[in-house]
Amino acid sequence: MSTWVLLRGLMRESRHWGEFPVLFQHAMDGQDVVTLDFPGNGCLNIQTSPSSVEEMADYARSSLKQLGHAPPYHLLALSLGAMVAVAWSEQHPDELQKMVLINTSLMPYSPFYHRLRPKNYLALTQLLYGPATQRESLILKLTSTRSHIDNLKPILDQWIAYAEEFPITRGNILRQLKAAISYRAKPTTPSTPVLLLAGKQDQLVNVKCSMTLAKYWGCTLCLHPTASHDLPLDDSGWVIQQIKDWINFN
Repeated sequence: MSTWVLLRGLMRESRHWGEFPVLFQHAMDGQDVVTLDFPGNGCLNIQTSPSSVEEMADYARSSLKQLGHAPPYHLLALSLGAMVAVAWSEQHPDELQKMVLINTSLMPYSPFYHRLRPKNYLALTQLLYGPATQRESLILKLTSTRSHIDNLKPILDQWIAYAEEFPITRGNILRQLKAAISYRAKPTTPSTPVLLLAGKQDQLVNVKCSMTLAKYWGCTLCLHPTASHDLPLDDSGWVIQQIKDWINFN
């Protein structure tokens, strides 16, 4: 039975997946689904975040082995987590069977102003210095389009509670930013089969980043017309269906 490993992004912890892991496991006929936190996030908030994507990949590998999950793995990874997945595939391709990468961006394939939209540069300052309530509200606004059609107050309240229970330090935010900004993928196609998922309304990362990767890697790309950066939050059913269709086709 395959093990699916779910990796989140910058400043996020495993609880930010919400109900998605349960829905995904059910759709995958009960296959193992493991969510991991990187040091500095969630229950590991007092630890120092790695300052490189490669170190994050090493940590994930070590954690899985400690938990008793042996490779090969399937990776489902979002944003910074997807960078970790790519680094993992470069260093230990024999450990991976499939990768689903959501709204990610990579050097050298995309310019910096596509990898982080310039209109959000000021918002990074608020993430570093604002209180948890302001920070989580801003993150939700930047990563989801559901706020325009749904009442997301219960989700926001949950996120604020997570941030207050396991606060992330400014130093760890900076280390994670450094890791994301400095990581440079190899200019070669991953040997692990890849599915790319992206939201056309992503307010953080330009959707062109995923389109460029699909072009260079020759892999499948599925675009959601209305979703933003946190695709599993905006439309978990769509994400699950794209993955199932891709697995069945391949």
